[in-house]
Amino acid sequence: MRARSPGAVGGTGRRGRWLAAVVAALSLATAGCYRGAGGTGDDGPRTLNVLMVNNPQMVDLQRLTAEHFTKETGIRVHFTVLPEDDLRDKMSQDFSSQAGQYDVASLSNYETPIYARNGWLTPLGERAAKDPQFDQKDLLAPVRSSLTAADGEVYAEPFYGESSFLMYRKDLFEAAGLTMPAHPTWSQVAAMAAKLDGSRKGLKGICLRGQPGWGQLTAPLTTVVNTFGGTWFDKDWQARVDSPEFARAARFYVGLLRAHGEPGAPQAGYTECLNDMQQGKVAMWYDATAGAGSLESADSPVAGRIGYAPAPVERTASAGWLYTWAWGIQKASTRQEAAWEFVRWASGKAYEELAGRELGWSRVPAGKRASLYRDPDYLKEAGAFAGATERAITSARPDDPGVQPRPAPGIQFVGIPEFSDLGTKVSQEISAAIAGKQSVDDALRAGQRLAREVSDAYTGR
Repeated sequence: MRARSPGAVGGTGRRGRWLAAVVAALSLATAGCYRGAGGTGDDGPRTLNVLMVNNPQMVDLQRLTAEHFTKETGIRVHFTVLPEDDLRDKMSQDFSSQAGQYDVASLSNYETPIYARNGWLTPLGERAAKDPQFDQKDLLAPVRSSLTAADGEVYAEPFYGESSFLMYRKDLFEAAGLTMPAHPTWSQVAAMAAKLDGSRKGLKGICLRGQPGWGQLTAPLTTVVNTFGGTWFDKDWQARVDSPEFARAARFYVGLLRAHGEPGAPQAGYTECLNDMQQGKVAMWYDATAGAGSLESADSPVAGRIGYAPAPVERTASAGWLYTWAWGIQKASTRQEAAWEFVRWASGKAYEELAGRELGWSRVPAGKRASLYRDPDYLKEAGAFAGATERAITSARPDDPGVQPRPAPGIQFVGIPEFSDLGTKVSQEISAAIAGKQSVDDALRAGQRLAREVSDAYTGR
């Protein structure tokens, strides 16, 4: 079953006016805090302005750029590095207006198809096809497809990719007489969490994100919704947040966290769960495959003691999400060739080898190229999780993640412009239920009202 592509921002009718208002509101909201890119005074053709998220792998790239990329190409790069939410605000303003302040930006597989439909990105497929050293076919198929728009063109190249899986303490399982199934179900995970909870002083059974945000709580929760048989919208854009399947998944997620989850769960996101796992406070953690590199790093207290299992399921064969941070070139940029030189370097095999040599193989931006998972140097350091990560990414099904047809692609999100706002608002309701401030049913009733507003815009009601 193939997902239908949502429309571009704009157009006619009620939905077009509604989406135009969303973009206008975003621009107004961010205009007051819009800051120029630091040090972008040189507007020459061999100087690039790059807008980038402040993730560790990106900061590593920033450190290596002058000594390697600039030295090799003569192209100077000015970086503006921001937290994720600030990055999205600034990128949305600059790209939607085609102001051209930034030549290249780090964007995800959520934004890429949306930006492409609106004509904000330069197609990259032809350049990549003519560049044998870049080797576009080496990119993992789900990652490559997620950056391909409805017109068949590639509009971004990945920097790193991830799926999700279940991380668990092998030593704690052995001490408790437990064996992790090869393909665990959520029912089995809940039973194991109950047995592990309190088996050592201060130990909780599992860590799951409870922090509000469409990229925080909503991401893992939506994978649970998918495998329990639920969906945000059916194929005809009818909101289904209050459906029995969605409700069962939400009750399960909230109940598991309240019974056996980490302390402070309503404020816990990826970073907090990573810290809890490293510090031995939780026995299991379901989250991004990217977390494994930190758990197995040389300075991690739990290195060598972690096992990796596929994302738990109920009614589907797989449940892992798909996410990638990638590089897109703004269509309005006047430095297209230099921008492609940067993208091909930052997404290329040679950069992975450079990062491995200079920084250590656990810090390589992985999850995008098949060749990395055959590299003996990488496997020597990342062997504990490399295979599990590759399998999780290659089994991801963003066009068909549940048990019913979907109106838009996406596993842990719905690939429409409205979802960042919808997913965040609904997550606030669910997080309040995790905190015990309201019932799950009350949270879902509020979520259904919010989802119906989006549904009505798509169906013209």
